[in-house]
Amino acid sequence: MKIAILGAGAMGCLYGGTLAEAGHEVVLIDVWKEHVEALNTSGLQIEEPDRIRRIENIRAVTHPSETGAVELVIVFVKATLTEQAAREAFCLVGEETMVLTLQNGLGNVEKLNSVMGLSHVIAGTTGHGSTLLGPGRIRHAGTGETVIGEQSGGRSERIAALASTFNHAGIATKISENVMGLIWTKLIVNVGINALTAVTGMRNGQLVDYPETESLMRAAIDEACAVARSKGICFEVADPFEHTRNIAKKTAENRSSMLQDVMAKRRTEISVINGAIVELGEKLGIAVPVNAVLTKLITVREKTYNLSDGAA
Repeated sequence: MKIAILGAGAMGCLYGGTLAEAGHEVVLIDVWKEHVEALNTSGLQIEEPDRIRRIENIRAVTHPSETGAVELVIVFVKATLTEQAAREAFCLVGEETMVLTLQNGLGNVEKLNSVMGLSHVIAGTTGHGSTLLGPGRIRHAGTGETVIGEQSGGRSERIAALASTFNHAGIATKISENVMGLIWTKLIVNVGINALTAVTGMRNGQLVDYPETESLMRAAIDEACAVARSKGICFEVADPFEHTRNIAKKTAENRSSMLQDVMAKRRTEISVINGAIVELGEKLGIAVPVNAVLTKLITVREKTYNLSDGAA
């Protein structure tokens, strides 16, 4: 299968590298020139707990126009960049192209629908954890299940074929017929983990080691669940808090994507995670004070990146 990875950060490289290792024709697309050069020159290095994988049969480019139409586009760009990235990557989409989003946050599916066309877009989530170590190097910090689903529900031939492709590549994947519940279930995990790790500097697993952070995790999740219930969302898990707690344990050594962004002084996805809960809570008349505080803390952290370096 010819596959393009739109956004070759830690997660994009993990999926792209694994699929290339399984024999698929993979091109990684990212704006970071040094990273792209390293991938093309030396291949991709993936650090696992017990070994180092090096994938050399992989190509990287800085713009989608450098490749043609593909069979599958996997979208891993930051949610704040989805619409812009989709417009630039429209050249990748042919008549039968599948566009799979495995991104964090709310709104990605709708943005991709508006640019790529609803018939092309498949929603999904990933339970893997990955950290970008440097140009051409990532650490696979935690394993988890990949879940994908058609927006209309049901099990189409293409969704079955895609799940089979992933499973054969070693990416454990299942199909969901409740795509909005799928997206919200992943959102709840991000609501409970990302901002808290970014505020405290903790790795995922440390959040459940302390009663204070575990209590804040539960409170943020409870607020998000109240918003979801008001919207008629059916979760994919029985207990969202326990599910999030288990994910934190499974990815214990991982630094969340939001913590990685804060450490690198990059813009975070707070507006489409905890911020999305705040926005919906206000519209629905549901109090979400913990999510509001977390959103404000991360927002002000972004605004003071230069000040923290001692700049005027």
